[in-house]
Amino acid sequence: MAKSGSASKVKASGGARSEVTRQHLVDAAIATLQDRGFAGTSARAIAERAGSNQGLIFYHFGSVANLLLAALDAVSHSRLEQYGTSVAGTSSLTELVDAATDIFQTDLDAGYLTVLVEMIAGASSSPGLGPEVAARIGPWQEFAQTAVESSLRDSPLAALLPAKDVAYAVVALYLGLEMLSHLDGDRGPALDLFAHARLLAQLIERMTATTTAEETT
Repeated sequence: MAKSGSASKVKASGGARSEVTRQHLVDAAIATLQDRGFAGTSARAIAERAGSNQGLIFYHFGSVANLLLAALDAVSHSRLEQYGTSVAGTSSLTELVDAATDIFQTDLDAGYLTVLVEMIAGASSSPGLGPEVAARIGPWQEFAQTAVESSLRDSPLAALLPAKDVAYAVVALYLGLEMLSHLDGDRGPALDLFAHARLLAQLIERMTATTTAEETT
């Protein structure tokens, strides 16, 4: 008879292996979405990339859609953490635009946003997927809203530009720029737009400084 505790060790080991398998499948789903797009991301394609049996996808996630949502969750969590770190080091609107420019180029190089863009594209043809993807964009909008509120706090534009609306526009523009840059392989127009945004940020900062100076005299 096995000693007491043996079963728990076996269970723990099995649980660890299960988590490793799940992570391999999530990583494979991310890579497949990036390489083949939503239309080419089948259970077979994911399993082949992961070196696993297709049945494990349904065992661990219940469906391919659930696995793809788990992949999107993983990418979103990782990127939002990085965005928070990058934005935390900014102290002006201009620096925020600079940070956003760097983030955009990193996301393009690594194909991070491709996962979200492909899931958005796939949602149009997969019943029930749209609300799930939309719910996962929510934290991106909340993050953008917090960053906008912080950057415009002392600006005369704060009362004119609702942070929530600006955040929505920023996220929509960001995703659109990524999609267009991915389609034609040319990030030049997007980077030009970021350069224009930097000039606008500098103008806003000058306006804020002038207003503050007038109020103190």
